[in-house]
Amino acid sequence: MTATVDKRAAARERKHHRTMADRLMGERTATGKRRNLLLIRKNKVLYLFILPAFLYFLIFAYVPMYGVQIAFKDFVATKGFMDSAWADPLFKHFQTFFSSVNFWNILRNTLGLSLYYLAVSFPAPIILALMINEVKNTKFKKAVQNITYMPYFISTVVLVGMVDLFFARTGLVNNILGLFGVEPIMFLMKDSMFNDLYVWSGVWQATGYGAVIYIAALAGVSPDLHEAATIDGATRFQRILHINLPAIMPTIVIMLIMSVGGIMNLSFEKVLLMQTDSNLMVSEVISTYVYKLGIQKAQYSLSTAVGLFNNVINLILLVTVNKISRRISENSLW
Repeated sequence: MTATVDKRAAARERKHHRTMADRLMGERTATGKRRNLLLIRKNKVLYLFILPAFLYFLIFAYVPMYGVQIAFKDFVATKGFMDSAWADPLFKHFQTFFSSVNFWNILRNTLGLSLYYLAVSFPAPIILALMINEVKNTKFKKAVQNITYMPYFISTVVLVGMVDLFFARTGLVNNILGLFGVEPIMFLMKDSMFNDLYVWSGVWQATGYGAVIYIAALAGVSPDLHEAATIDGATRFQRILHINLPAIMPTIVIMLIMSVGGIMNLSFEKVLLMQTDSNLMVSEVISTYVYKLGIQKAQYSLSTAVGLFNNVINLILLVTVNKISRRISENSLW
C-alpha cells in the first residue's frame, strides 16, 4: 500500500514539473496568453530602460548592413541600391583595392599603429588600477582616480589641438628642451614621431577611464586573502602578483578579446586631424582611406569594399582570439 502511494505521489510530482516546464517554454496558460508576454508586461519598465540601446544598435548597426551590398555593385547614387548593376566580376572592387599601389602601405600603417597602441594602452589601465588599489589614503586615492579619469572627457578635436600646441616649434616641449640647450624639434613634421604622438596622447586620455573596470574588479578581492598572505610573510609585490592579478584575470581576458576584436578600428577623427602632407605616408590608415574614397571622391562601391575588408579582419581576429582563450582558459565571450 505504501509503495502504491509513493508511486502516485511521484507521478503527480512529475506531472507538476512537466506542466511548469511547458509554461516556462511559452505554452499557453489558462488565461490564453503566453507566459513570456505576461513577463514582458509585468517588467515593462525594465524593457523601456533597454529600449533606447536596442533602437540605437538596430538603427545604426544592423539597418546599415543592408548597404553592404554596394561593395559588390557598381553603385550609382541616382539609381539606388536595388537598381545599380552588380559588379563584373563580383569582387571587382576588392581586386581594385588589393592591386592598388597604396594597399600594402595602408595595411602596414593600420596594423603597425594598431599593434603599437594595443601593446601600450592595454596594460596601462591594469597597472594604474593595481597602483591605485594599493593606496591606503582614501582622499588621495579618490583624487588620483579623478585626475586620471578627467582627460577622457576631452574631445578629440581639443586633444589634437593640445598636441599641436605642446609639440609645435615654439610649444611647451621645445621651450623646456631649450632650457637645456637643445635645438627646437619639429615633432609634427617628422614621420617617425606620428605613431608616438598618436599612441601616447591616447594613453594619457584613456588610461584613467579604462582603469575603472579593473578597480571595480579589485574591490571584490577578499581582505582575508591579503591578511593570510601577510601572515605567511608575503611582500606587497607578491600579494599583487598572486592575489590581485589572478582575481582580475577573467576581466583582463575579456577586455583583451574585445580589444583585439577591434584592433583595426583606429580613431578615424584623431588620425585625420593629425594628418599633414609631411606625415601622410605613415598616417594614412584604412579608416581615413575609406573616408577619402567615399566622401571626397564619391567612389562608394570601392570605399564600402575597403570598409568591409577591414571589418572582416576584425571579425576573424575576434573569433580566433576568443577560441584560443576558450581553449587555454575558462574565460571567453561565448
